[in-house]
Amino acid sequence: MREVFELLETDLRIQLLFTIAPHAFGNGVTEFLRGLGITTVPWEEALRAEFDLAIAAGSRGVHELRTPVVRISHGAGQIKLLTDVTALAPGERRSPGMLSRQHLLHQGRLVPAAVVYAHNRDVEELARSCPEALCVAHVVGDPCVDRIRAGRPGRESYRRALGIEDGQRLVVVTSTWGPASTFGRLDSLLPQLLSQLPGREYRVAMLVHPNVFAGHGIRQVRGWLSSCRRQGIAVVPPEADWQALLIAADWVLGDHGSLTAYGTLTDATMVLIAGARPEVSAYSPASLLAAVAPVVSPAYPLAEQLQYAAQLHGPGQYDHVAASLSSAPGQFHRLMRSVLYRMLGLGEPARPPFVAPPPLPPLLTSWETPAGSGAAL
Repeated sequence: MREVFELLETDLRIQLLFTIAPHAFGNGVTEFLRGLGITTVPWEEALRAEFDLAIAAGSRGVHELRTPVVRISHGAGQIKLLTDVTALAPGERRSPGMLSRQHLLHQGRLVPAAVVYAHNRDVEELARSCPEALCVAHVVGDPCVDRIRAGRPGRESYRRALGIEDGQRLVVVTSTWGPASTFGRLDSLLPQLLSQLPGREYRVAMLVHPNVFAGHGIRQVRGWLSSCRRQGIAVVPPEADWQALLIAADWVLGDHGSLTAYGTLTDATMVLIAGARPEVSAYSPASLLAAVAPVVSPAYPLAEQLQYAAQLHGPGQYDHVAASLSSAPGQFHRLMRSVLYRMLGLGEPARPPFVAPPPLPPLLTSWETPAGSGAAL
């Protein structure tokens, strides 16, 4: 959402307002927006008001808005299949949520006035899953792809900013949410992270999906991960910019979530935990990656498995996965802005949108608790 609304906020012809739809994982959103200097309009007030355009990254409650809605994708491709299958007709295919009739129609009516996707493949799937939405579908690419590509030349700067010393290697552990995620399987992975990676040679950072923090509470998640923090493993807060960490990584150890797929855009060696195939779309970037990346086992030393995976990692090994993330690399901000201004009935600014690389991250130690000092809550 931030990548999108920043395309509009400097235009003196446009006033931006923000609201938060009710959601099971909505905890902390108001505080996050306040940290960006944003005040919010109560959801009930937003439902009564009339606006020129609404931009939403989810489907909850948007059919109640009295304004044209632009639905934007989030995450790397359309990974997770629809979980609520109660409304499916007998024999109807499970599609990813953003491509499903359940998320795009309400009582048979097409809700969004425009839907934007990252890849041409998504529109091909949409023709099968919800052809009613083809008339409002646009392929604009992926802003995360563009920012990571813009930041790759600065990899050494990111590593220095994180405090990675010469001879050290950075392992970035990524987790989506749910029982089949890395976080859901920490009981087997955590002992390996804590005891099997030599302290001076390896630095470790954990990127956990914001839904985990929102669903369980920040204090509880930090409590569960207190052993990591005491051992110098950085637990990255949910509001932190994660792209620089992926660019800086030597290994990305992850699950079927978006951040693992975005890791294929970098020079890192990809290593997976055992996958969650039933909930992953067969044509998604996550599925393509699962077919080529090695999988770690708790039965063998983790450092040996990482080194072996690095030896197997060859140039171009994940290129087809990276290519599946966007059909318009480097063009998201231009194409997305064109869709928005066309919907608003305004001429675009007479200058190209600026795409900055990810900012320099803070030191890893800012997210760590020194050994023996206890968990910081």
